[in-house]
Amino acid sequence: MVALGFLTAIGIGTALLLLPVSATGQRASFVEALFTATSATCVTGLTVVDTQTFWTPFGQTVILVLIQIGGFGVMTVASLLGLVLTRRLGLRSRLVAAESTHSVGLGDVKRIMVGALWITLVAEVALGLVVAARLVVGYDEGVGHALWSGFFHSVSSFNNAGFSIYSDNLVRFVADPWVCLPLSAAVIVGGLGFPVLIELWRHARTPRVEGRRQALFTMSRWSMHTRLTVGTTAILLAVGTLFFLAVEWANPRTMGPLDVPGKMLASFTHSVMTRTAGFNAIDVSGMNHGSWFLTDVLMFIGGGSAGTAGGVKVGTFALLAFIIWSELRGDTEVTVFDRRVMPSTLRQALVVALSSVALVITATLFITVTVPPERFALDRVLFEVVSAFSTTGLSTGITADLDQWHQVVLVVLMFLGRLGPITLGTGLALRERAKVYRYPEGSALVG
Repeated sequence: MVALGFLTAIGIGTALLLLPVSATGQRASFVEALFTATSATCVTGLTVVDTQTFWTPFGQTVILVLIQIGGFGVMTVASLLGLVLTRRLGLRSRLVAAESTHSVGLGDVKRIMVGALWITLVAEVALGLVVAARLVVGYDEGVGHALWSGFFHSVSSFNNAGFSIYSDNLVRFVADPWVCLPLSAAVIVGGLGFPVLIELWRHARTPRVEGRRQALFTMSRWSMHTRLTVGTTAILLAVGTLFFLAVEWANPRTMGPLDVPGKMLASFTHSVMTRTAGFNAIDVSGMNHGSWFLTDVLMFIGGGSAGTAGGVKVGTFALLAFIIWSELRGDTEVTVFDRRVMPSTLRQALVVALSSVALVITATLFITVTVPPERFALDRVLFEVVSAFSTTGLSTGITADLDQWHQVVLVVLMFLGRLGPITLGTGLALRERAKVYRYPEGSALVG
C-alpha cells in the first residue's frame, strides 16, 4: 500500500507537469515530467531541467506539493486525513501508518503522526519567515517573491529535498549564515526522524534534575534508537565538516576564494547537505575527487529512520559498526548502551546495507557499460547513482546530459531508495510460515 501510494502521487505529479501551464516554453517531455515528479515525491532533488527557468509558478507549486507529500509520507497523510474525519484510527489504518512511520507499536502511531504534523508545520512556517525576511533585508527582493522563495526552500529543506528555485541553487548564499544555517538546521531536524524529535521534545518538557547534571541525565533517559541516531549524526557532521574544510580549503573552484568564516560555513553546510538534503552552496562539479568519494559515503549512510532523509540510515550504519566491534571482541551478543540488540534487528541492518550496496553496484555497472568512457568518468556516474538511491540530489552536473533511459534508471533508484529495500522484504516476511523442522548445522570458511 505504501508503494502504491507513492506510485499514485508520482503518476498524478507527472500528469500535472505535462500540462502546458506547467512549463514556461515548450511542454515538458514525458521523461522530464516523470523524472521531476519522482525526484520531488521521493524528496531527492536531482533535476534534468532548471527549476527556476523551465517550470512556471504552477509547475513549481506542483513540485512543492509533491515534496511535502513525499516527505511526510503518502500513507501518513492518508492516515491523518482519516484521523481528522473520524477522530479515530482503525486497526488496518494503524498498521499501515506504523509501516509508514516505523513506529515501535500500534499505540505510538497516533501520537507520532500528530506530533509529526505539528513539528512539520511549525518548522516550515518559522524557517520560511526567517529566510523571507533575510531575502527582503539583505537582497532587496520583493515581499511576495521573498515569501514564496522562503517557504519553497523551507519545505524543500525540512523534507530533505534539495529543490531550489534559483538556477545556482544556494551558491549565491554560500557565505550568508542567515540563509545557510537556518536551512541546515531544518535539514538536520527533518533528517533525525519524527520518533526521535518527539522523544527529544518530551524529555525537554519534563526535566527531573536541576543543575549541571540535567543534560547528562536527560541523555541517559533517551532510548537506544535516539542515542544512536543523535550520536552518529553528530559524529558524521563533524567528520564531514573537518574533511571538506581541509581538502577544499585552497580549491579555487569551491572554497578557495572565501575568507576563513566563509570556508567554515561552506564546509559545514556541505556536510549537512550530504545527509540527503541535496542543496549545494559550492560547485560540486569543481570539488576534489576525495571530496566526491566522502560525499558518496555520507550520502549512502543518509539520515535518521522514519524521517525525511534517505540512505541506509545512520541507525543501520551504527548497528553495523557495533556488529564489527562485537565480533572483534569475541562477544556472543551485540550490545549497545547496555542493551542487547535482537538478532532480527541485526539481520534487518545487514539486509538493508547489502541490498543497497547491490543496487548501487548494479546501476553503476549498467550505466558505465552502456556509456562511452570518454563521456562520463566512473566517479561521476557513481556519484549520480548514490545521490539518486540515497534521495540526496547532489550532482556533478551530468544528470541532464545522461540518455533518457539512463535517467529512467535513476528514477527507479529514487523510488527504491525512498521506500527502502527492506519494504518488500518486510511484506514477504509477513507471509512466512513457521517451519516444523531444522536442518543440521554447517560451517564455511570466512576470510
